[in-house]
Amino acid sequence: MAANTPLTSSTPDTEIASTHISPESRRFLRRTTAATAFGGGLDGFDLGIISVVILHINHDLGLTPAMEGLVGAASLLGIFIGAPLFGYLTDKFGRKKMFLVDIISFIVIGIAQAFAMGGVSLAILRLLLGMAVGAEYSIGAPMLSEFAPARERGSKLAFLELCWRIGFLIAVLLGYALLWLGVSWKWILATSAIPALIVLGLRIGLPESPRWLLRHGHEAEARAIVEKYMGPDYFEAEELAEESVDKDGYRKLFRKGQRRRTVFVCIFWTCIVTPYFAIFTYAPKVLESLNVKSQAVGTILSNTIGAVGALIGLLAIDRIGRRRMLIGPFWLQTAVLLVVGLWTNAPSWVLVVGLATFALVNSYSDILTAVYPSEIFDTDIRSSGVGFGSAMSRIGAFLGTYLLPIGIGTIGIKWCMVIAAGLCVIGAVTGQFMAPETMNRSLTTTSTGELMDT
Repeated sequence: MAANTPLTSSTPDTEIASTHISPESRRFLRRTTAATAFGGGLDGFDLGIISVVILHINHDLGLTPAMEGLVGAASLLGIFIGAPLFGYLTDKFGRKKMFLVDIISFIVIGIAQAFAMGGVSLAILRLLLGMAVGAEYSIGAPMLSEFAPARERGSKLAFLELCWRIGFLIAVLLGYALLWLGVSWKWILATSAIPALIVLGLRIGLPESPRWLLRHGHEAEARAIVEKYMGPDYFEAEELAEESVDKDGYRKLFRKGQRRRTVFVCIFWTCIVTPYFAIFTYAPKVLESLNVKSQAVGTILSNTIGAVGALIGLLAIDRIGRRRMLIGPFWLQTAVLLVVGLWTNAPSWVLVVGLATFALVNSYSDILTAVYPSEIFDTDIRSSGVGFGSAMSRIGAFLGTYLLPIGIGTIGIKWCMVIAAGLCVIGAVTGQFMAPETMNRSLTTTSTGELMDT
């Protein structure tokens, strides 16, 4: 591959050979995918459940708008801290150990929410829970990408985001149902411990990533794991022999050959998640500001369609490629948000359909936040790169979520939507000039400097 291969190349110059997967290996891949993707679903559940009970928390605790924003956005701030921290630890100490430590944290912190005594203690617990969510982002997708064959990698990583959306939707449905039954918001938040226990059972006994082992000089152990779980053809077919020992660490993210992809991941990820979190963390409040009377119906409808969008994206990603799934949807989201923002006196059904369309398109392209970062960073900094990108995106998501209640009360919902549309424009332009095409390439190839440099 030429050293001057452009970053925006849309057609792979080489495609990896098909890898034969035995029935035993297929079962292992299914378990690994479930152990990872269900963790993504748990992330969505924890972040979605707060959107249902935030108004009840505010009522019971008498929160100020600033404290309400802090409780709602604390998890996003936690992701900002936890994602790069655990990304670094995962690259240093291995995927397997952090995979278990993280899910145990979900269980403990989830239960602790039932005993929160006020806004401050709840915000602290949500911050810690966000750190666990950030760790999940840094561990899960890299772990799965390092086992998945190239031709299936996109759809398997996309399944993480589909499960995230489904987890978010389940949280919304369960949250409203429990509220209707009169259950306290404290115990509703604590329900997150139940799916965490299921995920813990799936993760116990999973092996270490062979790519991580190769990068740390443990070739014999890596080959033994590949032979046992993936079959004799996998090592050569997926180009694992190209992995080499590298001790550069976190600073490599900002060196030539990696710096540009770091910038790309941070920008596109921020522009996807910031409008979504800001709008749907406070979906009832947003719909109320738009004079939509049935906030619960609007919230459930929007999140259901969001899950459908993720499913469509999963089915499409290994067929149409990454670039096409990123650029066009950003422009469509821009148009939808401008309509919703500038036509605030439209009939309720128009506004609900607009937000639902935004959820559909956003979730369709949001699966790339699991795919692109895991594909374009080298193995020795893959978790660190994913963690850093996630952290940077959560700065925007935190600010958007924290400021939205304040913005609705000051500049109004109209300009809040216009600002969100502007972020989508930035995402579209960034994708046009920086997004690579990585479909059907081996993970070794997609993470080389030659692919990304101009």
